[in-house]
Amino acid sequence: MADAHLNSMMENLYWWGIPTMFRCPHQESTNQDIALVGVPHSTGNGTTERDQHLGPRALRNVSSVGRRMHGEFRLNPWEAAKIVDVGDVPFPRANNNEDCIEQITRFYTDIDETGARPVSVGGDHSITGGIVQALGCGKITEGAPVCFLHLDAHTDVFTKVDHFLGAKKSAAHWGAYLVDQGKVDPKHSMQIGLRGHARTLDWLEPSYQYGYNVVTMKEFRKRGLADVVDQIKNVLAGRPIYITFDLDCLDPTIAPGVANIEAGANGFDIDEAVGLLQAVRGMNIVGGDIVCMMPTKDAPNQITALTATSIMFEMISMIAENVKRKTEANL
Repeated sequence: MADAHLNSMMENLYWWGIPTMFRCPHQESTNQDIALVGVPHSTGNGTTERDQHLGPRALRNVSSVGRRMHGEFRLNPWEAAKIVDVGDVPFPRANNNEDCIEQITRFYTDIDETGARPVSVGGDHSITGGIVQALGCGKITEGAPVCFLHLDAHTDVFTKVDHFLGAKKSAAHWGAYLVDQGKVDPKHSMQIGLRGHARTLDWLEPSYQYGYNVVTMKEFRKRGLADVVDQIKNVLAGRPIYITFDLDCLDPTIAPGVANIEAGANGFDIDEAVGLLQAVRGMNIVGGDIVCMMPTKDAPNQITALTATSIMFEMISMIAENVKRKTEANL
């Protein structure tokens, strides 16, 4: 008991040891339930804010101080499921966005073949396109397209421009081209928290045209958390769900270290964000990602990285709870 206590004390020190996500073992995804993945990619954003590729390292550095138990779920996710950190997607042509997206797809195709459900940290939001090109209609979804639970200040369905400063499969386009490919079912997907700095008055129209279920931040404030949670449950029930969480959906006071920060209207507080995520608890979550962290803009206490860690923990815990439930049902 004494040794276990001393080990737990050491594992909680973020400056000690080899940094992996939540101190998970670093190994391949074969025979695992959950694969934690870093995607250090930032050429799909197209702006000068390209330090998003530093996000995975920042989260690894602080994740050891994250929660080990989910008190609300009464769950130890690290015992309920086999979880590993499979490392980072390699980008030998890191400045070539289109090549990087295909590298991501190849990497996640291999993960999908093993049956492990990936939970990832980016990287800019273009990484979701590469990931879902692999997972949509893949093995884990049993051939079905994924349905998004998408929390974001922006739609990322900007079809009115054919590239974003040179990037085709960019952070601004994945919400459209994945639907065009048949990888995503927009009519059973949710986009929540949109409050972006609109450059045209019709900036939401592409999302509506594609059939996404849109809840702007203004609508969320009017309707309230409980009502939107009910809609999420109705829209996504019984379908393979992929969660994509852009940290800019949060209020800048909570997550200052993000790209394309939106300070003109309040974003979600952390309890609201967690409440929206937990709307899909018990459902078929096939994976998730957290994107757009910029460690070089974070506060000295690394609050954005710590917040991203908390969001990742929620995703891990919901998938681990499903694994535990399935295991117990088969006993």
